[in-house]
Amino acid sequence: MRRAGGAAPGIVAEAHRLIGAARAALATEPRPRAMLAECAGRLDQPLRVALAGSLKAGKSTLLNSLVGQDIAPTDATECTRVVTWYRYGSTPSVTAHAGDGARANVVVRRGGGTHGLTFDLDRLAWNAPAPREVDHLEVEWPAAALADTTIIDTPGTSSLSREVSQRTARLLTPEGEQSIAVPGADAVVYLLRRLDAADVRFLERVGAGTTARQGVSEVPGPLGVVGVVSRADEIGAGRIDALHSARDVATRFAGELERTGLCQAVIPVAGLLAFAAATLRQQEYAAFEALAGVPVDELSAALLSADRFARPDVALPVVPELRAQLAERFGLFGIRMAVTLIRLGVRDSATLAAELTTRSGVDELRSVLDVQFGQRADQLKAHSALTALARVLTAYPGSAADALLPRVRTLLADVHGFAELRLLGRLRTDELTLPPADLAELHRLIGGSGVAPHLRLGLPVDAALSVQRDQAVAAVRKWRARARHPLADQFTSTACLTAARSAEGTLSLLPG
Repeated sequence: MRRAGGAAPGIVAEAHRLIGAARAALATEPRPRAMLAECAGRLDQPLRVALAGSLKAGKSTLLNSLVGQDIAPTDATECTRVVTWYRYGSTPSVTAHAGDGARANVVVRRGGGTHGLTFDLDRLAWNAPAPREVDHLEVEWPAAALADTTIIDTPGTSSLSREVSQRTARLLTPEGEQSIAVPGADAVVYLLRRLDAADVRFLERVGAGTTARQGVSEVPGPLGVVGVVSRADEIGAGRIDALHSARDVATRFAGELERTGLCQAVIPVAGLLAFAAATLRQQEYAAFEALAGVPVDELSAALLSADRFARPDVALPVVPELRAQLAERFGLFGIRMAVTLIRLGVRDSATLAAELTTRSGVDELRSVLDVQFGQRADQLKAHSALTALARVLTAYPGSAADALLPRVRTLLADVHGFAELRLLGRLRTDELTLPPADLAELHRLIGGSGVAPHLRLGLPVDAALSVQRDQAVAAVRKWRARARHPLADQFTSTACLTAARSAEGTLSLLPG
């Protein structure tokens, strides 16, 4: 999730200015002063993206696959019950934080075989007189993927413990006294194994900031939300066509979610396969190569279940211990896919890893996250900071800072980048009445495929500037005319005006 072109330095500078003015006006109030200092600091920090979803949705596995390293424990230990922040650091370290600010270094253990990391929370040496309860963990790791993005792994929203589930809710949608705090995340990747009422309720709560029509939403939720059909290979029971089945499910989920405006995109991902592909070992490639020589019917019979595949009495040219490792790391779908690719002509481990990565869906997810989050990092961070600023000003009235609130509300309601992000989540709702071709063009114009001018205009990267200008001018005229159509309802008219403003903004970026 790299930062790319199309950022919004203007809105970040304006947010800094307003926060600075508020800090000066509230200099004698310790609590709002501290919260405003956090607001200002957030604008200069990496984008914060939270991974959320129901219990055992595969959040930690997806995190490992996105980072490309084994840094998140995936077993059901105590550390999966607390919020864990993954930040860039020059050397690996894990720190436990208590609610009162106390800290303790965490011992990290690496299991043997296929077992990944474990964070030992049983014997913590707190820098305080008495033991504390862990509030959250912070992991610093020298991973390139964390340089511009801090990833937050959250406990399952459907945990049997209400307190555990509430930790995620407090981070993403703080309420009551906490609601004036800076939102914990700027954007959310929500993992779904199925779509049920609990998922919809949670997404509605998170999405209040995205779908709000007023300047400040009732709940200070993140502005960007992308859905992931996680553990996608399991939807097809590990069959070779599992991701096709998952894509059908994702399409259905997307249709249902897009009609409510809760997600900007829904992508199927086999996280286990993605991580295994990123860390494919030569020994594993050799095992797949050997299995590719087994007659199809014999191998299919052995792959009826993971237990059967690893049984010593099943005659295969790979030792049972290695077969068990393959089943645990790749799953049955991954084994079938790897063997099939080798039979189709893949001849080395690097090519196999690349092919498996592509088929896992993680590359598509990375692309969507770059477009929706990475290229809009400044806008997402500014929205979080301005939302918190508005709530601080509302909670602490009676100072010169009161005069700042109308400007803050205006920015939250009218900043065009915010409007684009809100609209991206609602393009396929029943509210918008546009033909499919116009809907696709609108999606592109407001940055759904990327924020670079040529991407917004649907042109090649090397298109002449004169062609880009002509296309932008035509788009401005078309969408302003559509907005004025006498039969257009209010929402459709507003969406068309947003597209026209996007085209005007694109035109202003073109030299000449």
